[in-house]
Amino acid sequence: MNIRLIMFFALLAAGILAACSGKKEAVTEEHKEHEHAHEKESATDEEWKEMDNFHMLMAEAFHPYKDSSNLQPAKAKAAELASAAEKWVSAPLPSKVDNDDTRKKLDDLKTSTAAFAETVKKGDDKVIAEELTKVHDLFHAIQEEWYGGHEK
Repeated sequence: MNIRLIMFFALLAAGILAACSGKKEAVTEEHKEHEHAHEKESATDEEWKEMDNFHMLMAEAFHPYKDSSNLQPAKAKAAELASAAEKWVSAPLPSKVDNDDTRKKLDDLKTSTAAFAETVKKGDDKVIAEELTKVHDLFHAIQEEWYGGHEK
């Protein structure tokens, strides 16, 4: 019995390692575009620390789902995403995105991340995946404001 249990865990560990290996090297086109946009920003441009913080959490939550339908990281980070969105909404906006449209999108993100955190507690994976995608899309709309925005 103990040998079967040891073999099971050894196979499970090998499977996890195999599933995770190479994921960091597999950069999506979307991520490449974001990195290219970051490179365009000069050192003298404003920074948006709250966006960068949320981006890191969003990447850790969304990409495992997008790449392999793994919702566990998103479930684990749901409350943290909601907290980061709340901090982001209450932070001052950089001048290039200091407008009503960006404020509305940030308010929508705050509402959506709070709803996502509540959905995770209920445990319906289909709804969790839909809410996660909604949060991701809202984040990207805000990010486009930043990278595509201009001084007004």
